[in-house]
Amino acid sequence: MEIYGLALFDLEDLTKLLFKFGINFIFLIVIVRLIYYKIRDDKDYVFTFIMFNILTFFICFLLRKVPMQMGFALGLFAVFGILRYRTEAIPIRQMTYLFIVIGISMINALSNKSISIFELLFTNGFITLITYLIDSVWFQSIEESKNILYEKIDLIKPEKELEMIEDLKQRTGLPIHAVKVEKIDFLRDTASIKIFYNREE
Repeated sequence: MEIYGLALFDLEDLTKLLFKFGINFIFLIVIVRLIYYKIRDDKDYVFTFIMFNILTFFICFLLRKVPMQMGFALGLFAVFGILRYRTEAIPIRQMTYLFIVIGISMINALSNKSISIFELLFTNGFITLITYLIDSVWFQSIEESKNILYEKIDLIKPEKELEMIEDLKQRTGLPIHAVKVEKIDFLRDTASIKIFYNREE
């Protein structure tokens, strides 16, 4: 039965959709919730990663039968990404996670009869394992940075860098090991600085 040229129900396509989405969602939760969130504890990016993955999966899956429209769908997704991040400097690590969740969604959505279930599970598992090893095992001590407006402008001199680092350590409670002066405002006697520290410490 069809309505305006659209099939009302297709059991085979529905089961394919549910099966592939199930695989995709399981590995998505492992990567985002059990690997990324456990280290970063950033709910904003968790929401973004999950929604980007799900939207990309459904776009690719539903338009897989329309090859001429696939480029349009991916282009539309790219436009959404540009609109979302054009005014925000997303860190390179978060950008990598974004590409990971997009990648697995496309792999799972576009897989066909020429790709076995074992190959699909192996690919998802390998990507997940490598992500875990790199981010949680091999590089446990991750360098992070923050921008701070600093008012002790007399300490921004190169010869007083160690003194400034000690002052920032006491005031922020962070294990700061380096600082970078990015902008100085002599009218307000403030400086915009970036501090660098290892989170695991």
